[in-house]
Amino acid sequence: MDYFAGLDVSVKETSVCIVDDAGKIVREARVASEPEALLQVLTNTIYRFKRVGLEAGPLSQWLYSVLAEAGLPVICVETRHMRAVLKAQINKTDRNDARGIAQMMRVGLYRPVHVKTLRSQKLRMLLTHRKLLQSKAIAIENDLRATLRNFGLKVVGTVKFEGRIKELVENLPDVAVLVEPLLVVRRVLREQVGILHRRLLAIVRDDDVCRRLMTVPGVGPVVALTYRATVDVPARFRNSKAVGAVFGLTPSKYQSGENERTGAISRCGDEMMRMMLYEAAQSMLVRSAKWSWLKAWAMKIARHRGIKKAIVALARRLAVIMHRIWVDGSEFRWTREVAAA
Repeated sequence: MDYFAGLDVSVKETSVCIVDDAGKIVREARVASEPEALLQVLTNTIYRFKRVGLEAGPLSQWLYSVLAEAGLPVICVETRHMRAVLKAQINKTDRNDARGIAQMMRVGLYRPVHVKTLRSQKLRMLLTHRKLLQSKAIAIENDLRATLRNFGLKVVGTVKFEGRIKELVENLPDVAVLVEPLLVVRRVLREQVGILHRRLLAIVRDDDVCRRLMTVPGVGPVVALTYRATVDVPARFRNSKAVGAVFGLTPSKYQSGENERTGAISRCGDEMMRMMLYEAAQSMLVRSAKWSWLKAWAMKIARHRGIKKAIVALARRLAVIMHRIWVDGSEFRWTREVAAA
């Protein structure tokens, strides 16, 4: 007899539900959210598991790796899909959620997600920390600009930012005392951003895939490494055209009876990657002076549909081209003739 298990994972404890192939609950337990405690329940020899499901979340990557190494057929389920299925329950409890996940595994009503490799998780951590420090430094700069403007002190640009502020508050000692702590924090944040950015550049320099991705116009080290960490395993996509949909860059559609409408992009998937692709497309279309068949294609869309839609379309096509470059081991072809060849 085959068995199916559902794990509702929280920070401290995990609710476990095991059902047989007829849907009958054979065991329920509440254990600590630690691999040893879960394996003690799931490695019992009387159960032959066909599927073990858990929801994608902060602890799911860690637990998934341990359970997979133990030989369990573990599946990480997409969060929005699972939420939609479990919403039918009247009472929302961890125990009921575990029961619902187990039944989803039994009937095959789930959508699996890719669990990233350890290297991609580390790269993602680098990118996330760099972005966090950068955003905090920008927030401090904006706050200083706004508060000093109340005294008629205007700070324009970021070149010699700290020196300009000290010059403005030189004759206002009471204001200078309040400004100094923020300047110190900003200076430290900028130094640490520089350290992380140099680490990022070193990784990109030694990575053949990132160097080939950077042959695409508008794609720099940050975009290339973000794409590398997000896609992780290019073979998980059946074809390159599917990448744009996974990153939420394809239009959403609603159809019911005689009503049918196409909306904005779905915005599903990885938000950081979507932002990076949008910035790369905007850089190619607006700032870059170098011409290519890809830019000509986007400019044609801009003339007929507007610049914003052209940037989104170009971002989607960049995702497709970068995936094909990664799979083929090739580089970007600047002309149609070379691409056709």
